[in-house]
Amino acid sequence: MKILIVSDTHRRDENLKTVIEKTSPIDMLIHLGDVEGSEDKIAGWVNEGCLLEMVAGNNDFFSALDREREITIGKYHVLLTHGHYYNVSLGPDHLFEEAKDRKIDIAMFGHTHRPFMEVRDGVTVLNPGSLSYPRQEGRKPSYAVMEIDRYGEAHFTFNYL
Repeated sequence: MKILIVSDTHRRDENLKTVIEKTSPIDMLIHLGDVEGSEDKIAGWVNEGCLLEMVAGNNDFFSALDREREITIGKYHVLLTHGHYYNVSLGPDHLFEEAKDRKIDIAMFGHTHRPFMEVRDGVTVLNPGSLSYPRQEGRKPSYAVMEIDRYGEAHFTFNYL
């Protein structure tokens, strides 16, 4: 299973279209917020059979997207959130605690526009960065790919445009 993970596209969709073309076919696309109205368009850019999971970000003012979602990917219990309700701009500690309390295996967030991944006490927390307004050193647009191997284990790669 191949999952494309993106965040913070802020309606500047050219890089997202490029990444979808580059990584297709994919089984799932996860958008972690600040899609800013492109939700319906994205559905037309992915291959047939691709599942879409999206959550609202702090700039998705009039969106009908959920604030956060808990989903299952293979054997993993996954939390999708933009992260601003967990003060991720100050660090991932609150999100790690929340994930641990809720028995989450993988928590994915956006908001900071910086790629990040850390594993603590069996909980993986990751941020794919931003495809539109990257803030990490070098400022390259970034995204993540999660692949579930034939043994059911998750592997993550971070990619840059």
